[in-house]
Amino acid sequence: MKNKSIIFFDIDGTLLNHDKELPISTKESIFKLKDLGHEVAIATGRAPFMFEDLRRELDINTFVSYNGQYVMLKGEVLYTNPLNISSLEKLTEAALHNNHPVVFMDHEDMKANVPEHVYIKESIDTLKIGKFPAHDPHYYKGRELYQSLLFCPEGEEKQYEQEFLDFDFVRWHPVSVDVLPKGGSKAKGIEKIVEKLGIPPERQYAFGDGLNDMEMLTTIRNSVVMGNGEEKVKSVAKYITKSVEEDGILHGLQLVGLL
Repeated sequence: MKNKSIIFFDIDGTLLNHDKELPISTKESIFKLKDLGHEVAIATGRAPFMFEDLRRELDINTFVSYNGQYVMLKGEVLYTNPLNISSLEKLTEAALHNNHPVVFMDHEDMKANVPEHVYIKESIDTLKIGKFPAHDPHYYKGRELYQSLLFCPEGEEKQYEQEFLDFDFVRWHPVSVDVLPKGGSKAKGIEKIVEKLGIPPERQYAFGDGLNDMEMLTTIRNSVVMGNGEEKVKSVAKYITKSVEEDGILHGLQLVGLL
């Protein structure tokens, strides 16, 4: 297809509403895009194992996960950017000392360094994925990890930001922070996919709502922020659509002329 475009969708607050439900209009819009010959992809902070059902439901096998650290193109691994394990080991020791739990995450699973903790339950509960990390304090050994979760109240991550310069710390919950390789982002992961497919900037689109979408929405020329998105995010996007609940994806795709 000569004028094939690629459209990247964030998941939480973009494809899925507050109750983690996929609106019917969103699902229909995705399949219409595919029928028109466009490439549809996901760009999320989630781990691959946290959106398998959604990928199956939408028949999507190209995605940027872990905010750009684990990228798949048409079912094949295209790019990975793992955490520095020795730095992660030191971070975990410091966090243990501060009674801040850590969860280790690779492309298949996640394990916690403590048997249980109220912060882990409180934050993971909000994802509604029906899965909690089992206890394995040595899960980081001998494998590539693409993200960790550090559990601490707002503001307490500052001490780690100052000490562990290999990492970026992105808060996603009042008691939880994503720990990512320094400089990694959805935008970097997207770059790998569009380069491989040879789709020019004017035919690249991205939909998002949160702070971890900022770089993606400033990099992609045709950027759309959801009506339920954060104000700071709305300020960087080219278009603002309606909220998820108000058929925001359908409206946004019509707004940019794709549907």
